[in-house]
Amino acid sequence: MVIIREALEGDIPLIIEYQLKMALETENLWLDESNVQKGVKAVFQFPSKGKYYMAEKTKEVVGTLLITYEWSDWRNATVLWLQSVYVKQEHRGKGVFKTMFQFIKNLVKSSPTYCGVRLYVVNSNEQAKSAYKKLGMNDQHYEMFEWMKN
Repeated sequence: MVIIREALEGDIPLIIEYQLKMALETENLWLDESNVQKGVKAVFQFPSKGKYYMAEKTKEVVGTLLITYEWSDWRNATVLWLQSVYVKQEHRGKGVFKTMFQFIKNLVKSSPTYCGVRLYVVNSNEQAKSAYKKLGMNDQHYEMFEWMKN
């Protein structure tokens, strides 16, 4: 059984490890560990930036995700963005992400201040796209465009 809990500051080293692995696996990017460390710590220092959640199975952390917030003036509510999603390779396809997603979806359903869940996925990550579609998410409404300084 997978349990979802809020991350604690003691989880920071594992979150960093998982983020480095996720970037390498999904985008073949070697991230600057020092920069990732600062970024993860900033979420704990400034809660308005987001919140990490950990997925545990028999007391082992097998997954993590970050929620961040987007204000929707159209809905007068906040959209939760799922970011930095990582599930340990040996636990993929076993319902870990599904449990994390259902947990976040229930947060939205139970809160009058939240109105939905969004995420972005690397175009070539067909496995992730398939998992998201199985959970009832769709990619039919918006495409994401970006400009990044780096």
